[in-house]
Amino acid sequence: MNTPDIIKIAVVGPESTGKSTMSAFLADHFNTVWLPEYAREYCEKLTAPPTWQDEINMFYGQLALEEELLPKANRLLICDTTFITVKVWSDYTFGQTPQEVLDELPKHPYDLYLLLNIDLPWEEDPLRDFPHMREHFMGVWYKELQALNANYVLIEGSGPERYQRAVAAIEHFINQSKKPL
Repeated sequence: MNTPDIIKIAVVGPESTGKSTMSAFLADHFNTVWLPEYAREYCEKLTAPPTWQDEINMFYGQLALEEELLPKANRLLICDTTFITVKVWSDYTFGQTPQEVLDELPKHPYDLYLLLNIDLPWEEDPLRDFPHMREHFMGVWYKELQALNANYVLIEGSGPERYQRAVAAIEHFINQSKKPL
C-alpha cells in the first residue's frame, strides 16, 4: 500500500547496527509510529532454523504489518527494516529468493533508506548469526539498494552523533522533496 501523503523511511543494514533502537528514536523524534521488524517476532517463536516457507511467511507478515500501521503514521512511517531482509536471508540461506518477494520489491518503494553502518560493536542476541560476516552483509545491502535505485544515506557514528545524522538525513530529504511535513 502506498499513501502519497506519508513519507516512508526504511532503516536498514546488517545485524547489530542499531536498526530497532534507531527506528524507535526517530519515531519519537518525529512524533509518529514505527514499524517493527516482523521477522524478529516470527523467529522468536521458531524452534528450528527458518525454512523457505518461513521466509515467505515473514514477507507476508511484514507487508501486513506495514498496511496496518501506515494509516496510524503522522506524515512519516519509520520502518525497522523492510522485506528486502527476506531477500537478503533467502539468497544467503537458500541461494535464491521466493518469486513473490522478487515480484513485490519494485512495487513497495520507500522514500528514503537509512543504511546503518557496521561501525557499532557487535551485540550478542539469540537471533543474530553472523558476527564475522558484517562486511559481507554490508556489501549485500549496498548492492540491494543500488539494484532498486533507492534513495539512501549511509548513517555512521555512535551515540547522539548517529541519531543526529539520521534526523538530519530525514530533514534534508523532507526539505528537498515535494512531500513537506
